[in-house]
Amino acid sequence: MDKRFFIENAQAWEGQVVCVKGWVYHKRSSGKIRFLVIRDGTGILQSILYAGECPSSCFEVFESLTQESSVEVSGKLRREPRAPGGFELAVHSLKVIALAEPYPIAPKEHGVDFLMQNRHLWLRSSRQWAILRIRSTVMAAIARFFEQEGFIRFDAPILTPTACEGTSTLFSTNYFEEKAFLTQSGQLYGEAGAMAFGKIYVLGPTFRAEKSKTRKHLTEFWMLEPEMAYAGLEDAMQLGEKLVEFLVQTVLDKKSSELELLNRDFKKLQSIRAPFPRISYDEALKILRDQAVAIEWGEDLGAPHETALGEAFGKPVFLHHMPASIKAFYFQQADTVGGPPVESGKYALGCDLIAPDGYGEIIGGGAREEKVEVLKRRIHQHGLKEESYSWYLDLRRYGSVAHSGFGMGIERVIAWMTGAEHVRETAAFARLIHTLRP
Repeated sequence: MDKRFFIENAQAWEGQVVCVKGWVYHKRSSGKIRFLVIRDGTGILQSILYAGECPSSCFEVFESLTQESSVEVSGKLRREPRAPGGFELAVHSLKVIALAEPYPIAPKEHGVDFLMQNRHLWLRSSRQWAILRIRSTVMAAIARFFEQEGFIRFDAPILTPTACEGTSTLFSTNYFEEKAFLTQSGQLYGEAGAMAFGKIYVLGPTFRAEKSKTRKHLTEFWMLEPEMAYAGLEDAMQLGEKLVEFLVQTVLDKKSSELELLNRDFKKLQSIRAPFPRISYDEALKILRDQAVAIEWGEDLGAPHETALGEAFGKPVFLHHMPASIKAFYFQQADTVGGPPVESGKYALGCDLIAPDGYGEIIGGGAREEKVEVLKRRIHQHGLKEESYSWYLDLRRYGSVAHSGFGMGIERVIAWMTGAEHVRETAAFARLIHTLRP
């Protein structure tokens, strides 16, 4: 069987007769010439019907075609710099596989609600196509990066008996005779993996029952969570910046045409190189005061504050040593910035990586508390039940070591890389407060 032709590989087929199996993207007529643009999922290709060069039946078929009709088009492929993708097809034959009904997504402005209701069709538009192809490249690059760094993939469960971040944002479900929750994070299980394998990463869907309507939040999203034994806060930041640089440069290398279609500023992405700036929470407050978006010490940063920090640096910036009061129970703490871990301190030994251009936090992590008695007290202080975390406490009872890691929201990272206006564009079927279908 001959190798099948795909549009993205057109350069290798120049001058040959090929068969494109795809869908009608759009069509137009100009005198005796007919232009038919076909998409096959890998790209788009302009096909031309010339009178006298293809059977008259092809012109009859052309007139019957509707947008998104599935077709097979055969002809000779030639280079044409003016055509989309730099190639065009001189049509020899045109066959209809299925004639599409009138397509609901017309070449005009549609409201977000309409587009989300028709997400199964919106996926075919050029912008959504480009974003999701970039997502695929990012997911593949993640696996390649961590394999190169000596990590193994460690899959955490989706159904869990306990909360990781906070009990108010859990989706609950009946699990036979007891209650279970959709996971907020694979981190706690990832820590168990780190104690068994040294360096692991969890990659999977996570769920937050947050009633957020911002452009940066979904109720279901994918989270990447590496964990490392014998590692601290600085190790987590070094791994995070190395990963982000690798992902951005991989997308630039492999998906430049998609970025160009999205009108993404290449210079901004080309400048994403480690190391990234690092500032403490205290230093961030000074910058925010200077930019007239000040907050009181102990408050968490909101969108205006993250945007201001991104503007101040023009590239991702690590914010570290946040107030312990706004961080989860499992963080190590310190009395001073740069000071040693203590049982109960002013600062959490954590870090957030803030992306520029208003995309906010894309990484959150840091050093985990390694002492069992300290962790038990923290669990109680946060109003959680110790028995629910007995297995997690075991990790401190049997060979506890310093360890650290972070979480990265895949959709938010891709939104930043692609310049997407909302994270809903970075998931095939995004889940928001009022979006459960399709």
